[in-house]
Formats: sequence, structure tokens, C-alpha cells
Amino acid sequence: MSESFTAVGMVEFNSIAAGIDAADQMVKTAQVDPIFFKTICPGKFVAAISGDVAAVTSSVNAGRDTHTDALVDWFIIPNIHRDVIRALSGSAGIGERGALGVIETFSAVSIVVAADAAVKAADVRLLDVRMALGLGGKGYALLTGDVAAVEAAVEAGSATAADNGLLVGNIVIPSPVQSVFEQMA
Repeated sequence: MSESFTAVGMVEFNSIAAGIDAADQMVKTAQVDPIFFKTICPGKFVAAISGDVAAVTSSVNAGRDTHTDALVDWFIIPNIHRDVIRALSGSAGIGERGALGVIETFSAVSIVVAADAAVKAADVRLLDVRMALGLGGKGYALLTGDVAAVEAAVEAGSATAADNGLLVGNIVIPSPVQSVFEQMA
């Protein structure tokens, strides 16, 4: 996966069939590149695309309009932070261990927005972004860094999810036990 996305958009549906149809419309509508089109728990579908801001906006709007009755959540992020893409692709790596921050949301799409806000707000490393697989439709992000930076990042990321009523919770563990850190990250 490339690290140089101008914009990224995602649309989440509560129907797999509707999601597949919407993904098709998204790609037909504008010059975008699929990041992934996949099923997630519990029986939902997410379409993620990248491209220039105008194309991503057109594409996401087409996806949203295709099956409004099945729409769960969506976003368009211009200039998404490269660490979010790395975390989504599983290539972030552990690196230095510091405080551990966790943000948990009610939707798969909202955790990506929260993670992007978090890493843009403070000097932290995004370790992982998990979306809905085996999570009952929820999402969570793991961050590390010094305690103050992790607190600021978790607060910023959590605020974006809370603004939409999608925040489940958050926590900052100032000094996680090594084995917990290794198992979670």
C-alpha cells in the first residue's frame, strides 16, 4: 500500500450486498484507487478508496447515495496521516515502548477518523488500528509515546468519535507491563 494518499474515503454498510453494489458505484463514479473492499463483523461491509480530494469526495458521495438505507458511517480525510495507513495495513511495527493509549469506537469507520486526529494532535506512534473483525462492529486504535503526548492524542482522537456519538471509551496506561504491551501491539 502506498504511503502518499492525497485523500482517503471509507463508507460502511450494514449489508454486504449493498456494500458491494456501492463499492462498484464508487469506482465507476470517479478516478479512485481501491484500498480495500471487505466484509467486517457483524455482517457489515466497508469500502475504502484513495485519490485526489475531489475524486474521493465524488466517489464517497456516490457510495453513500447508492444505499442510504444501509449506510452506517463514512468519512473523507484529505491528507491522511501516513501512520494510519501503516497501522491499517499491519506494517506499523512496535518500535519504542512508552505509555499505551487506547481509543475504542462503535463503528469501524469512526476509529480511522479518531486515529488520524490522534496522530495529528501529538507526537505519538500509532501501533494498530483494528476494524470490526471479531469486535462486534467496533474499532480500536493503539498509540504509544510519552505520557503527556499519549494523553493529548487520546483526547483528540476520542473527541472526534464523541462528537458523532461513537466513542465507547478510552484509556491511557502510563507504564504498561512489557508482556501486555507485546500482546496488544
